[in-house]
Amino acid sequence: MIVHIPENSDFSIYNIPFGIFSTTDRSPRAGVAIGEHILDLVAVAELEVFDFNTAVLEKNTLNDFIDLGKPITNKVRTDIQAWLKDDTSVLAGRPELFVKQSEAQMHLPVSIGDYTDFYSSIEHATNVGKMFRDPENALLPNWRHIPVGYHGRASSIMVSDVAVHRPKGQTIPNGADQPIFGPSARVDFELEMGFITGKNTKLGSSVSTSEADDYIFGLVLLNDWSARDIQKWEYVPLGPFLAKNFASHISPWIVTLEALEPFKVAGPKQEPEVLPYLQYNGQKNYDVNLSVSITPEGSEEKTVCNSNLKYMYWNMAQQLAHHTVNGCNIKVGDLYGSGTISGKDENSYGSMLELAWMGTKPLKMNDGSERKFINDGDTVTMRGFAEKEGKRVGFGAVSAKILPAN
Repeated sequence: MIVHIPENSDFSIYNIPFGIFSTTDRSPRAGVAIGEHILDLVAVAELEVFDFNTAVLEKNTLNDFIDLGKPITNKVRTDIQAWLKDDTSVLAGRPELFVKQSEAQMHLPVSIGDYTDFYSSIEHATNVGKMFRDPENALLPNWRHIPVGYHGRASSIMVSDVAVHRPKGQTIPNGADQPIFGPSARVDFELEMGFITGKNTKLGSSVSTSEADDYIFGLVLLNDWSARDIQKWEYVPLGPFLAKNFASHISPWIVTLEALEPFKVAGPKQEPEVLPYLQYNGQKNYDVNLSVSITPEGSEEKTVCNSNLKYMYWNMAQQLAHHTVNGCNIKVGDLYGSGTISGKDENSYGSMLELAWMGTKPLKMNDGSERKFINDGDTVTMRGFAEKEGKRVGFGAVSAKILPAN
């Protein structure tokens, strides 16, 4: 192997995820993660080993590279895999091609034109329905028929490690008939995965479930923050707004759909049978282990959730088919959130709303303090990886600290 890869690294030879990085002497550019290093694709391009216009690798987003299409981007990935395993390849004896991840700054990997957030975990939707509606009818009538979602904003989506201030807004105190204004007291994380589209479509066209994989470039971890008290007051009748648009964070490395191919699994049985345009063949869910931890300021990290992407009721192919069935066009770099990913067990719930059950079951941190929601100074970190038969493909982490309100 050209470069050392630690055991259990998320960035194994089987992964080769793409991102945008910079260092003190390298401008933002495309790279791939391998072990504890980044392979500088601009530097590799100078060896004249690529058969496309490598100027796209010098951009500060991956959009133009992704737009080249999977025949090219997949070949870049498989060529790199082969070169890394060949001690006589073009990468051999060229340490200047590699940068330590610890010495690099990561940037938002794509320019996100549009963002859609789905609501596709039946366990999460059921838990929320029990809290806020009739427990016997937790799911609304449409939930098992369509991948419910909302069109969000892209302006406040940030890369991991960018701190965010506690949002302010209107809330309604219990028993009150008039709202008050101030900082949210119920800031929450939402454990999600996001997929990034890799092809454009024309207005009026649609993408079928059988075509969806060709239009999905790869996946990232997504923390889709929520302010639950603001949300409770504002979301009827039109849905999420200020409670959701203050911040979302994604992990910096895009793991390609092809890297996740070995980890495909069957999804939950969908009953009643979905309409024909949402039906699909084969396995469309992915076995990706997910975790969430909270690190209070000055204290140690505490894992509060262990979940898995395989729990999703509606898969990505169905989400994209539904999103485009009305003729909505998609663009390279659009981001689609899975919705909060919760499992059946209490420790697999993907939000504080569920883990602490609306504040009635506070979580104890390692320093003895308790959490009903996220406090100022807390850092929330999400991690994800897939592993099977000695092959590990991971996402690294998405992490962010909550600062006091401005």
